[in-house]
Amino acid sequence: MLQLTPQHRLLLAVKPVDFRKGINSLIALCKLQLSEEADSGTIFVFTNRRKEAVKLLVYDGQGFWLCMKRFSQGKLKWWPKAGDTTYKISAKELQILLYQGDPRRAAIMEDWKSVAA
Repeated sequence: MLQLTPQHRLLLAVKPVDFRKGINSLIALCKLQLSEEADSGTIFVFTNRRKEAVKLLVYDGQGFWLCMKRFSQGKLKWWPKAGDTTYKISAKELQILLYQGDPRRAAIMEDWKSVAA
């Protein structure tokens, strides 16, 4: 089972991807275009050109997971603009994004806060 935790490293692939690509093609894309190792435990998030769906690719130590969510209505309200190849996002922000929200406009608390002695 795949869980999103604050400890996960999550990267959005900014450039849209052809969703006919499977696991092997996305692994190659991670290495060649994003300059990242797909088996590092990082969760990679991709979208298609029309932003009607997202795919998540992650290696869990035993194999790769490829999850896809196609929205029944509408499309993503927010996705990073072209410029960078990747965009770092938190687990909380990804959950908002998967519900078609805009994580930049959400009032999200920090994952950790210091405890004063």
